Amino acid sequence: MFDFKKNYDYYKSQLFDSILPFWEKHSIDNEFGGILNCLDREGKVYSTDKSVWLQGRCAYTFSKLCNTYGKNDNWLKIAKSCLDFLNDHCIDSDGRMFFLVTRDGKPLRKRRYYFSETFYIIANAEYYKATGDKSALENAKKFFDMVYSIYVNPKTDPYKITPKFCDGVRPLKSLASPMILLNVATIMAKVDVENKARYVKIVKKLVKDLELFNKKGTNLMLETVGEKGEYLSNVSSCRIINPGHSIELSWFLIEAGELLNDKSLLEKAERIFNSAFVIGWDKAYGGILYFFDCECKPIEAYEHDMKLWWPHAETLIASMKLYQKTGNEKYLRIFQKVTNYVKKHFADDEFGEWYGYLRRDGKPTMPPCKGHTYKGPFHTLRATLMVEQMLKEELHNKGLI
Repeated sequence: MFDFKKNYDYYKSQLFDSILPFWEKHSIDNEFGGILNCLDREGKVYSTDKSVWLQGRCAYTFSKLCNTYGKNDNWLKIAKSCLDFLNDHCIDSDGRMFFLVTRDGKPLRKRRYYFSETFYIIANAEYYKATGDKSALENAKKFFDMVYSIYVNPKTDPYKITPKFCDGVRPLKSLASPMILLNVATIMAKVDVENKARYVKIVKKLVKDLELFNKKGTNLMLETVGEKGEYLSNVSSCRIINPGHSIELSWFLIEAGELLNDKSLLEKAERIFNSAFVIGWDKAYGGILYFFDCECKPIEAYEHDMKLWWPHAETLIASMKLYQKTGNEKYLRIFQKVTNYVKKHFADDEFGEWYGYLRRDGKPTMPPCKGHTYKGPFHTLRATLMVEQMLKEELHNKGLI
């Protein structure tokens, strides 16, 4: 039988005794502002270059902590420091954001993608919710308008994206774009209430756009498709499923369904989650594989059979949300299976936080790291916060606390 109290205690401890203290103790840059994200197992800095999107992710999670557990001066200080660093150093003269900067904020790299901007948006939105700072809301609205314009008109927008491959030969679409915007628009609808109707309309469009990536007859979400949603079976990258992405999308759809009062999105989320988990779970070693070829052919990405921290964090959120929405105890079993794997392989009881990368057999890559350009105080913090809250709600409903 699923032990709600035991799981609640575990994730509350993971959040407040392991993950949160790790980032508070080791990542804060008191000299230049923002956070240092490249941390080894013990929390020592091994590179001072700063990931721009992690500054936004950090500002978002620390603001969300305040909005969930009450205002905390240190959490707000961290969130504001990250936002100030972004505003002062990470926005280029053309209005787009950099991807990587030096410790003191000098630009190093700028990517064609707009993920730095999307995390800047939700950081400002959540910070506005925590503080009432209207300038943060205005920044969120301004950058949402820019990013959504790029999404709708990628070739003609003033901020148009340079094609990743030679233009015109094989035009493609990426799942990541409508997926992240679905999450961002859903968050904005809850914060920018005066313009909620606009975000609702956008969410409906994004849900429709996401259908292009659903491989017919499978409920599997392809990472890349042709410009009109074509399945390009002769191209390796167009056969790829990222189970973690699909699972994360499933709970984005649940929240979109709540916003739209559309129960069909819960059913869609279930189908996507179930299909992704079946193909993603490694039956030999446990854990969730990073990439899967939908025709079981060789995969180009060398990390395809590794186990990464974030798909497991997203599965915890999605499985518990699905249990709460459906009452189907299958999702509790999945939640427990992933929890058992996290306890055994990801969670570091000695130094805190989770390892970022495991080999297929569940052993950390060596030397192990807790943070880098892509891993920071986001997925593990967001997951343990949300799971702690959902488990607490279940305990209240069952009269156990």
